[in-house]
Amino acid sequence: MSKGKLRRKPYEKRLFRLQAELVKLQEWVRAEGHRLVVIFEGRDAAGKGSTIKRVTEYLNPRVARIVALPAPTERERTQWYFQRYVEHLPAAGEIALFDRSWYNRAGVERVMGFCTQEEYTRFLHQCPIFERLLVEDGVLLRKYWFSVSDTEQERRFRARLEDPMRRWKLSAMDLESITRWEEYSRAKDEMMVHTHIPEAPWYEVEGEDKRRARINMISHLLSTIPYHEVQRTPLEIPPRPAPTGYRRPPRVETPVPDVTGDLH
Repeated sequence: MSKGKLRRKPYEKRLFRLQAELVKLQEWVRAEGHRLVVIFEGRDAAGKGSTIKRVTEYLNPRVARIVALPAPTERERTQWYFQRYVEHLPAAGEIALFDRSWYNRAGVERVMGFCTQEEYTRFLHQCPIFERLLVEDGVLLRKYWFSVSDTEQERRFRARLEDPMRRWKLSAMDLESITRWEEYSRAKDEMMVHTHIPEAPWYEVEGEDKRRARINMISHLLSTIPYHEVQRTPLEIPPRPAPTGYRRPPRVETPVPDVTGDLH
């Protein structure tokens, strides 16, 4: 039975509490020198991007980085497939949030024919090995798959198409996923068979209600990591010293015009 859409007020209240915990998690990662990788995969318009936005809203961008890579260059296509992703893995005290990841090969590349059968088969063989190596080396790896129904996906596509502020989110490749819905479903099923491993399992996020999806994903992430609040060094704002006679010289910079006169 459907729970219905989560109302805004309780959603925002719960989200803020979770975001406060994410800040604690960030400080724990930084202070303890951990490395956290969170992978966001799933259907187009399933809510990955908006969830990442809420995760990072109060985090330090020097600690928590979003990795959203463009299509590979000609040179990158000749490298070992995982090579360009390795470059973006976190060092000690860092968090890397992958807005799509090496799983492109199991999804869009597979369905759209951007890789050969041999490359695809090699990926399914190497991916679990690659992820086991990461976990063995101490990386905290979490993988989330965002699901959405075909009806809701199409509704979100239409909303983006009609909204000039979100039109950039829609591409011809996104629309192609409508006509290849079952192909993407089969590709996802096969990917799960090979890459849902004990060391790095997949966690599925029901994305029909974006608010519920964000709350559920963040809550789960926090529950899987044994972080604790880090004691910070107390800080005090020092008293401002007395003036010593400094006089500002004539301005040489051009001031930005004040255009707020008609705002009240």
